[in-house]
Amino acid sequence: MAAPIDDFEPRVVLPGDSLTGYISGGGELHNQIILGPGLRQDEANICSTKAGILRRKKPHTFWIDCHQKRYVPAKGDKVLGIVTQRAGDIFRVDIGGQSNATLSYLAFEGATKRNRPNVQVGDVLYAKLLVANRDMEPELVCIDSTGRSQGLGVVGADGFMFQCSLGLVRRLLSKDCPIMKLLNENIPYEIALGMNGRIWVRAKSIRTTIAVVNALANCEFITDEEIQIMMRRLVNGLAGF
Repeated sequence: MAAPIDDFEPRVVLPGDSLTGYISGGGELHNQIILGPGLRQDEANICSTKAGILRRKKPHTFWIDCHQKRYVPAKGDKVLGIVTQRAGDIFRVDIGGQSNATLSYLAFEGATKRNRPNVQVGDVLYAKLLVANRDMEPELVCIDSTGRSQGLGVVGADGFMFQCSLGLVRRLLSKDCPIMKLLNENIPYEIALGMNGRIWVRAKSIRTTIAVVNALANCEFITDEEIQIMMRRLVNGLAGF
């Protein structure tokens, strides 16, 4: 029997599990749901392709939350990439996928043929995936639909970028993430979260930057209570107590 959509609860699933009735609530929302990573639709059947926890974001977005480091590009994802090559009018950017992404020099705020962006090989970019499918190279942009950067572009060279699991990034992006709330309340810093499992951090000093990076990396496998204890020690340590 199908579970009503309003009674949804996270559940553990395995590859190949049929989730059609559980996700669509008996079919009344079958044409409105959005399937995220780990879910696949074959005609009328929805099944899981990964082992993990089935999650839901209201109203009708579903995905499988699992410990995964391999990134599969998806349209609309904001990612952190490293410029590896400059070829004519495009840059090639490593985003951790199976192939490098391309980025036009015109895909920056205010860029024209005469006013080209100052992007060098080795720079770290925060960009959005405009095109992402298995038959084409991923394509990035550093502007939104109105032509504004909205925080996208080359991030500061004095920050620090590290690799983590995709599940940790999704946890940090959630509204009720305790570590992000505590960091925002106690430490001034800048952060860019890439859906490809990369996080860039910059604080007022190298010492503080390393402390924030360690706190973020350690919070993946500890409870909310342990996060609070860790943050108290971190804040006291930075204050010299």
